[in-house]
Amino acid sequence: MSEPATPLRRGRRVRIAAAFAVLLALIAYVAVQYVTGGHVPRCTVGSGSARYELSPEQAANAATISAVGTTRGMPERAVTIALATALQESALRNIAHGDRDSLGLFQQRPSQGWGTEAQIMDPVFSASRFYEHLAQVPGYSRLPLTVAAQRVQRSGFPQAYAKHEPDASLLAAALTGRAPASLTCVTGNAPRRAGDPAKVRAELVRSFGQGVLPGAPAAAGAPAGAGRLSVPVPAAVETAGPGSAGGAPRRGWELAQWAVARADGLGIAEVSYAGRVWRADASEDGWRPGGGTDTGAVRMRVAP
Repeated sequence: MSEPATPLRRGRRVRIAAAFAVLLALIAYVAVQYVTGGHVPRCTVGSGSARYELSPEQAANAATISAVGTTRGMPERAVTIALATALQESALRNIAHGDRDSLGLFQQRPSQGWGTEAQIMDPVFSASRFYEHLAQVPGYSRLPLTVAAQRVQRSGFPQAYAKHEPDASLLAAALTGRAPASLTCVTGNAPRRAGDPAKVRAELVRSFGQGVLPGAPAAAGAPAGAGRLSVPVPAAVETAGPGSAGGAPRRGWELAQWAVARADGLGIAEVSYAGRVWRADASEDGWRPGGGTDTGAVRMRVAP
């Protein structure tokens, strides 16, 4: 019969287990640093004290929410409300769990008529449903953000939306194109996933609607070369408000920053517009001068 473990022996085992856990964590950290070159993939919007950092997953979901809103003709204020709501409800992550049967970016409930589980887990669908309800709130653009969001969400903690308004405003300004070159992503040195121009075109149409690529579907947005595509930018497009940004149509910067926000998931290696270029292999530099001064199209290149 074995001798019972003494407190001293038990304490030694606990210390050994703790040391082993620390060692494993250190090994994992070193591995991440080696793979990414010391740069964990992340996205940032804004600058200085008015700056917000988020993951590529969060940036991609934010870009989808914004694109769906402007495509429905909603103003920038509506996009800000939607983004603040999603930040509070899911931290901009498309989660398959929540309170009772709540799901997705906005924690919408199938049992309350928001859609099926599969539909709600589709960011395009869930964002569309949010805007559909927001549009029915009289004077929502003039209401405090907490009030407008609560009229849609019926949350038990309506004041919680307020703390996300500054970050949501930065994201909305960038993703609706009002703030040019203000959203960028650092990809690290991890191997890039291969991109497919056809998949990028399909996601553009899902987010912005068929009108984003005018013409016959087979020819619209056709690649300018291997792994390349060009998205036309009309000279005057009212997206989330009139005017231009940085001397270029606001629509162009909306599309360009959508592409950077979606770059990680879609394997986009380069985006250029209006004399600025973002490249995945030099992503630490953000938007740099280059890529020509054309404002008639946003040009993208996917990773091979």
